[in-house]
Amino acid sequence: MKDGPSTSSGRAGLRVADAIRAAAERLAATSETARLDAELLMADALGIERSDMLLRAMRDAVPSSFAAMVERRARHEPVAHILAHQEFFGRRFKVTPDTLIPRGDSEVLVEAALELKPDAARVLDLGTGTGALLLSVIAETGARGVGTDRSPAALGVAHDNADLLGLEERVRFHLLDWRQEGWADELGCFDLILCNPPYVEENAALDPDVRDHEPHGALFAGAGGLDDYRILIPQLRSLMEDGGVAILEIGHEQAEPVSVLARAQKFAVNLRRDLANRPRALILT
Repeated sequence: MKDGPSTSSGRAGLRVADAIRAAAERLAATSETARLDAELLMADALGIERSDMLLRAMRDAVPSSFAAMVERRARHEPVAHILAHQEFFGRRFKVTPDTLIPRGDSEVLVEAALELKPDAARVLDLGTGTGALLLSVIAETGARGVGTDRSPAALGVAHDNADLLGLEERVRFHLLDWRQEGWADELGCFDLILCNPPYVEENAALDPDVRDHEPHGALFAGAGGLDDYRILIPQLRSLMEDGGVAILEIGHEQAEPVSVLARAQKFAVNLRRDLANRPRALILT
């Protein structure tokens, strides 16, 4: 266990199951996943996996740190920031406020990459953030990879994740900004390119969890959310080997405008949907 049980006035007899129930009620007004949030926070406070907690620890005493964690979540701080990690494609990734939180919707990019380019030798991840896309593909294949980001802090997180996953010998990270002239001159060509660029409209209404806690530079891309696609797509062909594939994440209303940009550069375009059947990724060949 991470710490001792709560001994605050009137709470000494509180058990894990009761505390989770109360926390879920507390969080219901600010989270659509209140019960899950409470369980994840409690498991972390206990220092065990959620599955172990649900099986074996529901009658245990409540760790003293749990109440403060719940209050942080009630103020819209993302669970991933409180825990400092997020699960993605079956692996745990370090997360900080300097990076976007990897989300399950983005796993469709990894699934498409493994289906279309299982034998890729070199993989490029543009705007790598935590490195979740790149490292997931590298871990599932024999490929080597390169990740770029314009944020030194984000690259530090990606480095840490590569080390944690034992992949540091197969990846390289570079501080590069695709908005700068000559940014890609030394990168070479790749069999597979992954990219989850900023694509949120600058005036979009976002949940406080995202708006107040995730890096705006990785979210917003001009009035229509298309600014970075306009910059990147014309440059992709020069980074692709013959027969290469580029996979871009998109917002659920951006399939058509981003496809138009890609077809103008002579790409064939195919759409992939996420588990909620929303447009999520475009495959460019």
